[in-house]
Amino acid sequence: MSPVTTSPATAAASAHAEPERRTRPFWVLAWLHLRYQFLETVRIPVAVLGNLLFPSLSMFFFVVPQRTVADDPLFATVAVAGLGLFAVCSASLFTYGLGVAEDRQLPFYPFLRSLPTGPGPQMVARVLNGGIFSLFGLLPLIVIGWLFTAATVTPGQLLAGIGTILAVSVPFVLLGMAIGHALSAKAALPVVQVILFPLAFAGGLFLPPQMFPGWLDAISQATPTRAGRDLLVQATTGAEGYALALPVLVGWTVLFAVLAVLAYRRDEGRRFR
Repeated sequence: MSPVTTSPATAAASAHAEPERRTRPFWVLAWLHLRYQFLETVRIPVAVLGNLLFPSLSMFFFVVPQRTVADDPLFATVAVAGLGLFAVCSASLFTYGLGVAEDRQLPFYPFLRSLPTGPGPQMVARVLNGGIFSLFGLLPLIVIGWLFTAATVTPGQLLAGIGTILAVSVPFVLLGMAIGHALSAKAALPVVQVILFPLAFAGGLFLPPQMFPGWLDAISQATPTRAGRDLLVQATTGAEGYALALPVLVGWTVLFAVLAVLAYRRDEGRRFR
């Protein structure tokens, strides 16, 4: 009985086929990262409670006492939308700007970066995790606006507003990730503060853009916060935003995604080369 021989081509094909069977699909890897990041966050109750309480307390302090705003359906709805967007932007920048920077200092992070998955699944999981906790923070804000103000939306407008604000949070999550991968935790905190509040003011989250002079309104329309604010107001009230809001937001999203990937690659080359 003669031994079974295998041609070099067949052996090479078998060698290449085995790693392919072991490789998991992109979205399976993203789901694993999402589950890990979600569990890591909920194990720290203060982080979850802070995300829930900040927008609610801001609502009570800055909107509910101003009855001229709280008793007008349009003004109250716009105020709730702007405050919700500011809360989501703040949570995204602080959570990921500081969270990623702090993760890089943990002993487990170098092992995580050494896995042959690339930055894609981890970054997608961070964006989805940010959307989940942004939604948790919005729910009590929506309830307060419903109970203590005249803000009024239809069920369709409510769903459209939630979907819009989650989509608008994506560029800010990406920006936070870029900051977290590029800077240390001590440097990330002041950088996030310097970026967040000028963007919020210029985007009309503190004052309505109708009060801006012409030059400031032109600058405002080029910011991601103004684009997100107008899209959110349009979704919740039906008021028309400026025509370039969606292209501006998409452009900033692409730019921040590129910066996040470049910062990730730069950190990888500096620490693991």
